Parts: sequence; structure tokens; C-alpha cells
Amino acid sequence: MPKILVWVEHDNAAIKDATLAAVTAASQIGEIHLIVAGSGCAAVVQSASRIAGVAKVHVADDTAYANALPENVAPLIVDLMRQHDAFVVPDTSNGKNIAPRVAALLDVMQISDILSVEGPKTFTRPTYAGNAIAIVQSSDAKMVITVRGTAFAKARPEGGSGSVEAVAGGGDAGLSSFVGAEIALSERPELASAKVIVAGGRALKDAETFKTTIFPLADTLGAAVGASRAAVDAGYVPNDYQIGQTGKIVAPDVYIAVGISGAIQHLAGMKDSGTIIAINKDEEAPIFQVADLGLVADLFDAVPHLTQKLRG
Repeated sequence: MPKILVWVEHDNAAIKDATLAAVTAASQIGEIHLIVAGSGCAAVVQSASRIAGVAKVHVADDTAYANALPENVAPLIVDLMRQHDAFVVPDTSNGKNIAPRVAALLDVMQISDILSVEGPKTFTRPTYAGNAIAIVQSSDAKMVITVRGTAFAKARPEGGSGSVEAVAGGGDAGLSSFVGAEIALSERPELASAKVIVAGGRALKDAETFKTTIFPLADTLGAAVGASRAAVDAGYVPNDYQIGQTGKIVAPDVYIAVGISGAIQHLAGMKDSGTIIAINKDEEAPIFQVADLGLVADLFDAVPHLTQKLRG
């Protein structure tokens, strides 16, 4: 059976949900081995070994891997690939940073953003901003694959009993260094794992209007806040709010699009949501073509009214 090495996305304390979807994808290809690279990550290792279906957890605990710098991580992965047939990573910022370097060092073609596993080396992936689905097949001896987290169910975090094996990598390659991170702290759910998302577009006019219109509705619903690229480019919210082809791919149970026209790049990031609700005064807006419920109205009247009604 092929041995599949899965990158564990974590913060040195807890495993990110995106890992569980990657494990599910990997389980359809072969035997699951995980790689936990970090610093002081014992809690992550314990959690990883308990994920259902995991046979082995490789651990590289070194300060060089504390921030998952790809220049340090890639050589470690390449060394481990001597005994594995495929490297699978979640399609996250870290995953998309590490996977291409591994593929280049292995001299293989990367298979990006897979939606399903059709065979040992056959997969589907979106193209043309998700308007077409391509079936791709690898002819390489080793595969490097990124997984769209919203396309696969999450593996059960409990029930497994994978063995743990320490591995040594090359440590600090000296090619890059971690300077710092500016992380937006919020009491709201993270976009990637939120069940409900309220997203705003350019029609919100400015940052203050975005905040006073979208945030109260999101807080009333216990929802995460997202935005179109146009709203982000206009400076209404930081770019980690962006949903779409060049932002985050989400699939919540409920997605509320407020003042978003529905450009193809935005639809690519949210059209797999369970129920899509659109509020826009332009009845010809493309967002209504994918919406389950649509309200043609001025958002500045409709959203405060809706928020007030929900608050009872």
C-alpha cells in the first residue's frame, strides 16, 4: 500500500482543522503518516497520534521549525519522501508555501487544490475559477498534492493510535528568518471553520460603514466576518477577511453576502456554502444566480432591520 505523508498544520499548541480534511483525502490514497514539525509541540504530537486512521506520526521538534519557514521545512520533507509515495498538504497559506518547494526539490509536478480522489494517481481539481472541473492523472513516481479543505469531510480527531517516531532534519538552512507576525485577534469564529459567515462588499462605502453595518449582524448570529476583494482593496477591512479565488475558500452552513455583486473570483471562494443569502439592490447582480435566498433591497435599510429583528 502506498505511504502518504501528511503535513500537520498547527500553532505548536493545537492542530488546525484543515489537517483533518487532508487526512481524509490521504486515506483514499494509501496508509497515512503525519509529519509534525515545530518547536515544543508535544501537545500537537499527542493529538496527531489520536486522529482516526493514522498509522505513524513523524516528529521534528526543533526551533528551526517553530514558524514553519518553508526554506527549513522543505528539505526535511524531501528527506522523508524517500520512504513515502506522496506528500499531502492542506491548501492553506503554509501549505501553498511549502508544497511547491518540495515539488521542485523532488522534480515533480504539483497537483493543486484537489476536490476528490478518483484513483491512486487520479484526482479532480477546479479550473477557470471553479467553472470547470479537470480530471488530472500523475505519472510521477512521487506526488505532491494540496487539498481543498472544504471538499473533504474532516477525519475524526479521536480513535486512532498512531506510533510516534522522532526524525532529524537539516535544521536552520539560513535562507530566511522569522521577524514577526501581525495577527488580527477577534472573538468571532475563524473564517475557515465558521458555520455562519456575513460578508460585505464594496457597496459598504468605507471602513466605518462596513463596521457599523456588518459587524452587528455577524455578532448577533455568532458569525465570522468576510469581505470581497473589492472591499479589501478599498481598505474597509484587512486582507485576512478576503474570500475568493485569491483569498480564502469557505463553505459554511450559511453565507450572507451583503452588497457583493458576485464576481466570478468571489463566487469561486464561497459557492459551496450550504445556504447562500444575498442582499443587493441590483436585481441583475450575478450573486443572485447562486443564491438560495435573495433580497433586492438597499442594504443600509435591510441589514439594520434584519439585525434588529434577530435580536428580538
